[in-house]
Amino acid sequence: MTAGPRLVHTHGERITVTDPATGVELLAYVYRPEAAWEAPKPYLHPLRTLAGDVVTDYRPNDHRWHKGLALTASHLSGANLWGGNTYVPGEGYLALPERVGSMAHVAFDEVGADGGRAVIAERLTWHPYGGELWAEERRRIEVHDIDADSRSWALTWTSAVTNRREEPLRFGSPTTAGRELAGYTGLFWRGPRAFRGGRILGPDAEGPELMGTQAPWLAFSGEHDGTDGHATLVFAHAPENDHTGAGGGHPAHWFVRNDPFAAVAPSWAFFEELELAPGDTLTRRYRVVVADGAWEREEIARYLEAHPW
Repeated sequence: MTAGPRLVHTHGERITVTDPATGVELLAYVYRPEAAWEAPKPYLHPLRTLAGDVVTDYRPNDHRWHKGLALTASHLSGANLWGGNTYVPGEGYLALPERVGSMAHVAFDEVGADGGRAVIAERLTWHPYGGELWAEERRRIEVHDIDADSRSWALTWTSAVTNRREEPLRFGSPTTAGRELAGYTGLFWRGPRAFRGGRILGPDAEGPELMGTQAPWLAFSGEHDGTDGHATLVFAHAPENDHTGAGGGHPAHWFVRNDPFAAVAPSWAFFEELELAPGDTLTRRYRVVVADGAWEREEIARYLEAHPW
């Protein structure tokens, strides 16, 4: 195992986490405001492997609001906290800036590194276009298990979202609004352009046909431009996500594409809306493993068994 991560906070802008053994900046957590049309929200970009290869995309020309790895809400009680055009049943995607909201940084409760783990604990608020307070979020991002032997590292993302409205918050997606196989919402990863056509792998199957299916994990492998070799990202959601607390019994389904771009999201509202009552809190926990090389199913299973929740 390598030494623990090093963390640097550029106040008002970003936090970076670096592997001291290689000097590679593994991630940047950016929380400064951005363009209103893109639904401003904090995000992680770039994410890098231990070899230093970037495995996220930022403001691609097809979807400017795609930024690395970020928590999103594509359809939230009529608001769009995803960014860009809004899907409207029977009309398709429309430019409706009055529906585009934001997730705003409030404060950090913890920013630091101790031993083999770095922690970013943050408070945020969620707003529709008009600026009203709709939700408060407590977010915790942990970087851990930096391992030179397996050429991998992991992050765990936990978000607890509390409804501050006097009426339910309804989490949906384009699919809940009528568009087939477009159930994106929640934690969303946009991969680099070189990963187009990459390999999608689940515990029992593989390929784009995994769109809308359920499984405890899903992996995406792609080949880099500019440097030789591949990288694999393994996305896993904690077992309690589907079974406890507000939203419990509302199973996650995978949103995944490798054409026309690489994207993965463990959607919390793929086929059905998720309703959060006033004052209730929706908690979701995810893990993302970033590895050099094209991992096979057996390798992924061994890793996950060796690193239980």
